[in-house]
Amino acid sequence: MARLRQVLDTWHLRRVQSRWIRAAEGAAEAEPFALRSLRAEARSMRRQIDRLIHEADHRLGQPAIGAPLPRTPLGSDWVWRPDAWRGPLPQPGAVAREPRTGLCDTLALHHDCPLAEVSVRQTRNTDSGHRAPHGLTVEVFGFRGSYLSLAVDLPPQAVDGLKARHVIRLDALIETDRPLAAFARLNIQHGPNLAQMVSALSLDPQGNSPVEFDLAYAGLDDSRIGGGWVDLIFNDAAMTRIQLRDVVLSRRPRAEL
Repeated sequence: MARLRQVLDTWHLRRVQSRWIRAAEGAAEAEPFALRSLRAEARSMRRQIDRLIHEADHRLGQPAIGAPLPRTPLGSDWVWRPDAWRGPLPQPGAVAREPRTGLCDTLALHHDCPLAEVSVRQTRNTDSGHRAPHGLTVEVFGFRGSYLSLAVDLPPQAVDGLKARHVIRLDALIETDRPLAAFARLNIQHGPNLAQMVSALSLDPQGNSPVEFDLAYAGLDDSRIGGGWVDLIFNDAAMTRIQLRDVVLSRRPRAEL
């Protein structure tokens, strides 16, 4: 039955196409009354066709929800794309008036600027090269503060079984409208202490910024690890648009020697 319906639909589509080809070829000699009728019908069809083309271009030109994670190093035992880059947020945007502006349970923007001229919003990525279905755009206008950072809390799975022999990797896809100094800082809570490791983000023309943190150099007491987060820090950010197209974190055990 489905096969028959498909055959009939194809036959009907060909008849409709043939009719409009004949109408277009004869439009120069058609009577005004018939031409008005054809024009009204064509405009009605065109609106629906344009709607379909617009929606198809919109959806097919974007990375899909659940887009695959980038390739991670062999031996990785945990890979994670934070919620802001994976699906719609309940609060898609905000003006960062306060020193801390939360977007969801695991994501917040921090700064010390007295001006309310920083905004952050979730955006829909439009290019398959962006990898993730969603991104974040931070727009900075006047800025008199000393720091601007985006903090991503690590989920429990990230620190479950975490040891000093692990390497944590950050893969970020970041675009800026002018050169900008940027850093990633890994923060791991162990007992009453906080271990921190900082690495520069080298924003190449494609925006790829992979960095790795070898916990062997963090001075961790890995029997007391309780949680952690990653800060993405941007210096001298005034009058800048920062587009974080994708952020993925992973970890792997370092090879034993």
